[in-house]
Amino acid sequence: MTSKRILILGGTSEAMALARALSARPEIDAVLSLAGRTGHPVLPPIAHRIGGFGGVEGLVAYLKDNAVSAIIDATHPFAAQMTRNAAQACETLGVPRLVFTRPAWQAGDGDHWINVADTEAAVDALGEAPRKVFLTVGRLSLPAFRRAPQHHYLMRSIDAPDLADRPPKLDLILARGPFDGAAERDLMKAHRVDVIVTKNSGGSATDAKLAAARDLGLPVIMIDRPIMPDSRIVYDLDNVMDFINTHRIAP
Repeated sequence: MTSKRILILGGTSEAMALARALSARPEIDAVLSLAGRTGHPVLPPIAHRIGGFGGVEGLVAYLKDNAVSAIIDATHPFAAQMTRNAAQACETLGVPRLVFTRPAWQAGDGDHWINVADTEAAVDALGEAPRKVFLTVGRLSLPAFRRAPQHHYLMRSIDAPDLADRPPKLDLILARGPFDGAAERDLMKAHRVDVIVTKNSGGSATDAKLAAARDLGLPVIMIDRPIMPDSRIVYDLDNVMDFINTHRIAP
């Protein structure tokens, strides 16, 4: 029997969970694509590739050359360009596409969130007075904060940012989630954090910082998710498997 060919756009825990599930399905030929933005990515138990496609045209060519039956977009909620490229490529070829992501975080009782549209707005929201800022926005967003050098930044990242991208006052922690709530509180108290800046990536791996901020009464500058193309979106692995099992994906 000819395998269904599934391209997973990954880089998230959701993509890895799907890869593990599909590794037990030999009738499905799945490939996990990683953007290559982290130096030592966790590799999946299925075939994988690392790197970009070369825009929409490159992705269209890849889908054609590899006879891809469907795309599961399990990229980070802020990987807007990849999602837009996938939507356009799939529309061009008539390839089915599903977005597998995590729900956005929602502010609750006791939270003091300042919602902003993007990283530049987050820098503005810090204000002029010097503050101790806990950044969990990813190293690619760090250069924006160079224009607010009066603040002292504490940054946590999987990979170290380039020296040229760093604000002058930066303490760096290299770590990969999940993180413990008590440890997050201790970290913020030890570094005398005044405010947290983060992206609304959702999920449980890094949400302990939000509970810690609530307990400590700290404000959170929350960067909202970018606007994405219309998509069928699911938040549960079972729904992805249902899509793969029942959708009319031609082998």
